[in-house]
Amino acid sequence: MSSSGRKIPLRVSNNKVYVWDIDDIAALRADHHICGVLTGTLPHLSQQNVFLGPPLLLMPEEVVLLVDKQLAVLVDDPAAHRTPSLDALKAWNTERAAAAQHQIALAETKEASEKAATLSMSEEALRKRREREERRAAAARAKALAEGEDVAVPEPAGPASAAAAVPSAADQRPDTPSAQATPAYTVTLPGSSSALSWYDSEGCTYETIADAQAAGIWTYPADLHERAKCRVFRDLWEKGNFMGGGIRFGGDFLVYPGDPMRYHSHFVASVVDSPVSTIKPMEIVAHGRLGTATKKAHLICGWDDEKQEVSYFSIEWAGFG
Repeated sequence: MSSSGRKIPLRVSNNKVYVWDIDDIAALRADHHICGVLTGTLPHLSQQNVFLGPPLLLMPEEVVLLVDKQLAVLVDDPAAHRTPSLDALKAWNTERAAAAQHQIALAETKEASEKAATLSMSEEALRKRREREERRAAAARAKALAEGEDVAVPEPAGPASAAAAVPSAADQRPDTPSAQATPAYTVTLPGSSSALSWYDSEGCTYETIADAQAAGIWTYPADLHERAKCRVFRDLWEKGNFMGGGIRFGGDFLVYPGDPMRYHSHFVASVVDSPVSTIKPMEIVAHGRLGTATKKAHLICGWDDEKQEVSYFSIEWAGFG
C-alpha cells in the first residue's frame, strides 16, 4: 500500500501496466523500491527523449510483486472508461475551455506585470542617467569658473532627449508578421483520466494475478521461465535491492544497492529455470567479460521450482599470472 494505506491502482492496457498519478509514482519509488520507466514526452522540451514524464511503465515482474504483496490492484483501463453521455461531454469540454482561458489570463497578467516592471526599470535608468549628466556638467562648470576660463559647458540632456536616446522596445522589435502575431501560451491539461465523471473502475479491478488472468487482461507469468524471473525478482527485492531492466547489459535485471538515482548497479542478473540447467562455456566467458567491461559482476540466478528456492552464482573476470 501507499503511505496513505491505499492500494495503488495499476492501469492495464494491451497487457502493459501504467501508473499515471504523480503521488503513486513517488510512493512506488520511495516506499516500495519500484522504479519502472517513465515513457511520457514533455512538449516543447528540446531533449524530450532524455527527460520523460508520466505515465510510468512497469516491468511484468514489478507488477506481479506489487499485486502478490497486496500493495496494488490491477485495473482494466479500457473497460473503466465508460461511454459518456452528451451532457457529460459538453460539461467536460466547457470546463476544459474555462481552465485554458484561466491559464491564459494568468499568463497575460504575468506578462503585463513583467512589461510594467521593465518599463519602470527603464524610467529609473533614465533618471539615474540624467543625474549623472547633471553632476558631470556641474563639476565641469565649477572647474571652469575656478580656473577663470570662459568655457561653454553643455547643458545636461533633458528628459525628452534622454528618452529619445534610448530606443523603445517597439523600435527594437523587427517589423515582421511573426512579431505582430498573437502570443502563444502553454496550457496545462491533466494527463490522467481517472477523475472524469464517466471513469468507473468498479467491476474491472482485480486484487490477484489469478483473477486478472482469468479475466483475460493479464497473462504474466505464463510459463516456468517467467515464473522463475518473478521469484528471482522478488527474492532480490526482499533483500533490499532496487531492480531495473538488464537487457542493455546482457541480462534480465540490473541490481542496485539503493536508489538508481544515487547508486550504480553492482550486478547484472540472468535467470535460469533450474539450478542444474546447462550453461555453455562461451556464455560464462561472455557474461564475465561483459560484466567486467561495465564494472559489474554477473549474477546467475537459478530457480528451483520444487524447493521454491533461489541459488546465486557470480561471475567476475580475474587477472591471470
